[in-house]
Amino acid sequence: MKFHLLGDPRIIMENPYSRLNYFAWPTVARLKNGRLAAVASGFRLTHVCPFGKAVLSFSDDEGESWSLPAPVIGTVLDDRDAGLLPFGESGLIVTSFNNTLQFQRDWTLSDFHHNADDWLKNATPDQEYRLAYLDMITAEQEKIGLGGTFRVSFDNGVTFGPLHLAPISSPHGPTELHDGAILWVGEARSDCRHQLPNTDLVHAYRIDPGTGEMTWLGSIPDIEDTLGEKTYSCEPYAIQLPGGRILCHLRVYTANTELQFSTYQSESDDGGKTWSTPHRLIHPQGGAPSHIMMHSSGVLIAAYSNRLIGKPGIRLMFSTDGGESWDTDHILFESDYGDDLGYPATVELADGSLLTVFYAHTVEEGPAVIWQQKWKLDN
Repeated sequence: MKFHLLGDPRIIMENPYSRLNYFAWPTVARLKNGRLAAVASGFRLTHVCPFGKAVLSFSDDEGESWSLPAPVIGTVLDDRDAGLLPFGESGLIVTSFNNTLQFQRDWTLSDFHHNADDWLKNATPDQEYRLAYLDMITAEQEKIGLGGTFRVSFDNGVTFGPLHLAPISSPHGPTELHDGAILWVGEARSDCRHQLPNTDLVHAYRIDPGTGEMTWLGSIPDIEDTLGEKTYSCEPYAIQLPGGRILCHLRVYTANTELQFSTYQSESDDGGKTWSTPHRLIHPQGGAPSHIMMHSSGVLIAAYSNRLIGKPGIRLMFSTDGGESWDTDHILFESDYGDDLGYPATVELADGSLLTVFYAHTVEEGPAVIWQQKWKLDN
């Protein structure tokens, strides 16, 4: 498949006048009223910190300009990957997830191997700031917002209802099925696994947007050990094809990511109740996670990040046979500033061209921000 870029990549979400200027893990979609919406985790210090919030921006001119990001999900914890689903006539679901206080403390102290003397001598102001904030949060406050999270709007994102908790999460959120039902395929949150019916890592639920209630449908089978190590499935995203089949792409990795960090695919033909055993689509170190969308031409487009092979960047794969086969590893964007990047998502514009959002750094030591790249299929 051939395509060409439309202009240069540009930043669409940042906070340059503040130290809280790290943005990552975005999603983009077209609302039911025609506006574009983009979400991300923003107003952060770094990759892991307790200040992240799921923030939302809008564009009324096909991505030429964007409103300033505004928080939609802001718990006392680190609100991370932000997903987005327009549904119904004017509905919108924004999703996120967060980690425990202990996880965040351990991450902050990891450079010091929990050595108090090293901490006292070498802690940076950012690390001290993070720990001071974490020390302010009570166990009761942590419990209120811990896990997968989502909020629902019925007026295209102008107002939102209460925060709902979920036992799963995913980078890009749920999917609206042809019958109007909302399917969410997500990774089991470690603190919520006692709520799930089996030990598989990826599960499918239906959501009632009016009540926030979630009904378990089934799970995607875990993958057997590969390349001599145990594999882990996570960060899924699903799409329903015109014929009714549901495709789900998953990030699959091993503890030693030099062996496995790749994108796999599973299929369901019964609305998400049963799923095929995932099969690998790209090189074992080819990259993940993937976001799938269907172009008006019928071409399936999946964007994913590559961190291990060649120059880090954003890549595309295409399918013209309903996901039976994929034309992979097309380069959309490459970075000169490290491999802390990715989580792309794509939306079709009014003229048939495409807009992909992702996160990447602007300079070696600078924060990550949200970028967009417009592009077009050649045929």
